[in-house]
Amino acid sequence: MKSAWKVIREQFKSLYLIRRLSLYELKSENTNNYLGMAWVVINPLIQIAIYWLVFGKILGRSNDIPVDNGVEVPYITWLISGIIVWFFVQPSIIQGSKSIYSRIRFIAKMNFPMSAIPSYVILEKFYQHLMITGIVIVILQFTEFKISIYMIQLPYFMFAALAFLFSVSLITSTFSTIVRDVHQVLISLMRMMFYLTPFLWEPARLADAGLPDFVQKILLLNPMYYLVQGYRSTLLGASWYGIDHIGYTLYFWGFVLVMLLFGSFVHLKFRDHFVDYL
Repeated sequence: MKSAWKVIREQFKSLYLIRRLSLYELKSENTNNYLGMAWVVINPLIQIAIYWLVFGKILGRSNDIPVDNGVEVPYITWLISGIIVWFFVQPSIIQGSKSIYSRIRFIAKMNFPMSAIPSYVILEKFYQHLMITGIVIVILQFTEFKISIYMIQLPYFMFAALAFLFSVSLITSTFSTIVRDVHQVLISLMRMMFYLTPFLWEPARLADAGLPDFVQKILLLNPMYYLVQGYRSTLLGASWYGIDHIGYTLYFWGFVLVMLLFGSFVHLKFRDHFVDYL
C-alpha cells in the first residue's frame, strides 16, 4: 500500500510536467504529416468504415443490437459508441508498455519520477480520445440517441479507463524494460483481446453460440468488457451501467486496485536499476 501511495503522490506532484509532456507528444506525433492532427480522427473513421462494411453488411449483423435495459440500436450506432474505447485502450497499453525504456535517457536529465512516464503517454492518447468521443457524440445527435441525462456518467467511465490503463502500464512498462519480449507478447495479447471483447460482436451472441456458462463468465473477467458496455450505455442512454451492474463495478475497481498495488510495488523495486537493462 505504501508503494501505491508513493506512486500516486508522484503523479500529483508532477501534474504540470505530465501535462506539458503529453501536449508535446501530441504535437510531435503528427508534426511531419500534411494533415497533422486530422489523422487522429481520419484513422479511426477508416477503421470504423471497414468494420461496418465487413461485420455490418457482409456478415449481415442485425439492425436491432441490444445494449442494456431492452434498448436496441442499429449496428453502426452500436459499433461507434463502443469501439472508441478500443481506440483509446489499445494504443495506450502498447505505447505505455514501452514508455520507460524508450524515453528513460531523455527523462533521466530531468527531475521527473519514472512512474509518471506512462502517465503522460496515456494522457496524450486521452486527448485524442476526447476528440473522437466528441465527434461520436455529435454524430449521435443526428440519430434518435441524442444527449440524455445518462451522459453525466461519461466522466466516470473516462476516469475508470484512465485508472485501468495507468495500473496496467505500471506493470507492463516495468517488465518491458527488464525483458523486451514482454512488449511483443503484449502486442499479440492485445490483438487477441480485440476479438474477445464485444467491440464488434454483441454479448447476447455468447448465449446464442451455445457457449457454456463458465466460458461466458471468464470473458466477463476482462475489464475492457466493463468499459465498453459502460460507454455504450452512457452514449446511447440505455442505463446507469455502473449502478445497475454494481457487482461488476466492484469487481472492476478491485481488479484495478490489485493491479495498481502490484504495479507500484514492482515499479519501485526495479526502477533504480532500469538503466542497467538498456
